[in-house]
Amino acid sequence: MIATYEKINLDNNLKIAYNSFSIIGESSMTTIEAPTNCPSCSSVLEDVNFLLYCRNEYCGSKVEKLIQHFATSLKIKGLGPATIAKLELSSLDDVYQINEEEVAKALSSERLAEKLMLELERSTSAPLNVLLPAFSIPLIGKTAAEKLSKVCNDIEEIDYDMCRTAGLGEKSTASLLTWLEDEYPFVSGLPFSFKFEKPKQPSTSLGKVCITGKLVSYKTKAEAHSVLKEHGYEVKTSMTKDVTILVNESGIDTAKTNKARDAGVIIVTNLNELIGE
Repeated sequence: MIATYEKINLDNNLKIAYNSFSIIGESSMTTIEAPTNCPSCSSVLEDVNFLLYCRNEYCGSKVEKLIQHFATSLKIKGLGPATIAKLELSSLDDVYQINEEEVAKALSSERLAEKLMLELERSTSAPLNVLLPAFSIPLIGKTAAEKLSKVCNDIEEIDYDMCRTAGLGEKSTASLLTWLEDEYPFVSGLPFSFKFEKPKQPSTSLGKVCITGKLVSYKTKAEAHSVLKEHGYEVKTSMTKDVTILVNESGIDTAKTNKARDAGVIIVTNLNELIGE
């Protein structure tokens, strides 16, 4: 007997990928056809290049997936599929209109309710760089949002010219502008500033630092690297020509130490003294 298997996947747009399959036996063959209606809302599915789409914007599964994606993008802890179902959320508006009493009742836990409300409050500080990808706009992800953040201050400044200046393609631009016209009015009342967070400009480096040998001040070089960057130093993992400071707390003259000394590089034996701690 030969069998091929049907595959059905649901994604944020409730797209169903399918393959009809047959089971071939000695004397019979059974063909299983692709579904014609959405398994969630029973709407008639649209076939586009062997992919089935549910076009019902109020489809329960579609809305649930959109909220899940939004919560994941904004890193809202505690707002997973089970909680979304228990709270019977049907839109992003619902997410920010629920109160702690309702949440506590639905989740049977005042502690979980308090935590979720704090998470929702924290999420309202999310910049447009994070929000745009969270809205599940086709072709608009993190890269597109970051490009826009370099040329726009807020969502009101986004238009065709700005999209093209930012480097978005024609299809991405058309998708975003369509969403702004058709969908943005329904989410514009959410408690966000809808402003972009501008990319941080690199600060002037206090020097390029390379670490050699075993450290005393910190347990790992990774930890030391992090501290150095926080204090305005640029970290190098090898003794390159542009290194200006070499940290050697081991007391052993390594090859890097000798190379640094010959090049006139400053050699530091206590990292904490360098950063002023």
